[in-house]
Amino acid sequence: QVQLVESGGGLVQAGGSLRLSCAASGRSFSNYDMGWFRQAPGKDRDFVAGIGWSGASTYYADSVEGRVTISRDNAKNTVYLQMNSLKPDDTAVYYCAARRYGTTWVPSSFGSWGQGTQVTVSS
Repeated sequence: QVQLVESGGGLVQAGGSLRLSCAASGRSFSNYDMGWFRQAPGKDRDFVAGIGWSGASTYYADSVEGRVTISRDNAKNTVYLQMNSLKPDDTAVYYCAARRYGTTWVPSSFGSWGQGTQVTVSS
């Protein structure tokens, strides 16, 4: 198990950018796939982006493709989510998650979660 702490959320105007960070503690961070999910009030928790343990493979939801980049620094035990051209629909709590194994990027395949960081995009 790893412990995860997100940071970097905030209030931004439409069209702006934010970079979220997720710091991991515990053993063998580089053995984990990492994902970013988001949850708006009254809605399900949705996949945003994922990255394999080595960083060689990345995956994105259609709704953010081309606007978001996920990356990781295994030496710093940190995963990042760079978000550009933000829209009001991107407003949500963003969660970082970790898993050892899995093939689908759904919340149920992740066993470790951070507490979330709020992102609010004003129009």
